[in-house]
Amino acid sequence: MTSNESGRRRRGPYAKSAARREQIAQAALQVFGARGYRGGTVQDVADAAGMSQTSVLHHYPNKQELLIAALKRRDAVTDGTPGTGECFAQSIVEQAQFNEGAAELIELYAALCGESTTSDHPARSYFEARFERLRGEYGAEFEFMKSIGRLRPGVDPHVAGASLLALWDGIQVQWLLSPDDVDMAGTLKAYLDLVILPES
Repeated sequence: MTSNESGRRRRGPYAKSAARREQIAQAALQVFGARGYRGGTVQDVADAAGMSQTSVLHHYPNKQELLIAALKRRDAVTDGTPGTGECFAQSIVEQAQFNEGAAELIELYAALCGESTTSDHPARSYFEARFERLRGEYGAEFEFMKSIGRLRPGVDPHVAGASLLALWDGIQVQWLLSPDDVDMAGTLKAYLDLVILPES
C-alpha cells in the first residue's frame, strides 16, 4: 500500500463523519429556528436529519451541543467579515441583502436570541459575547469615520454602534413577520446615511 492510498483510507471515515456532523447541524438549525430551543427536541433533529436519535447523539452528545452547532453553522453562513474603514457601511448593507436570502438562519437567530434572556438558557453566554463583540467592532468602525471627518457632528461612535446593532436585530424580526413590507437592507442604509457623511 502506498502512502497516498493509506492517507485516502484514513481521510475517508473522517470526511464521512464531518459531513454527517454538518448534516446534523443543518437539521438542528432548521428545528430550533422553527420551534425554538425549548420547543425542539433531539428526536426532531434526528427526524429532520433522516437518522436515528442514537446516531445524532453519537456526534453531539446532548441537546445543548446541538444548539451550539446550529448557532455556529448560522454564523458561518450569515456573519460576514467586519467592514474596514470607508467600506463599513457598504459591507453592512451587502450582508443584510445576503441575509434576506437566508430566512431560516434569521429565524433561528431571532427565536434563540429572545429565549436567551432567561438566566438558565444554554445560548445566553453566546449572545452576551456576540453583542459585546459587535458593539466593540461597530463602535471602532464609527470611531474611524469620526477620525476622517465623516461621522456627523454630535454622533457618539459607540452609541451609533450599539444603535446599529439594535436596529439590525429589530428590523430582522419585522422582516421575518412581513417580508413584503419591510426592506431590511434599505432601512439599515437609511440609518447609516443619517450618521455617516457622504464622501466630499
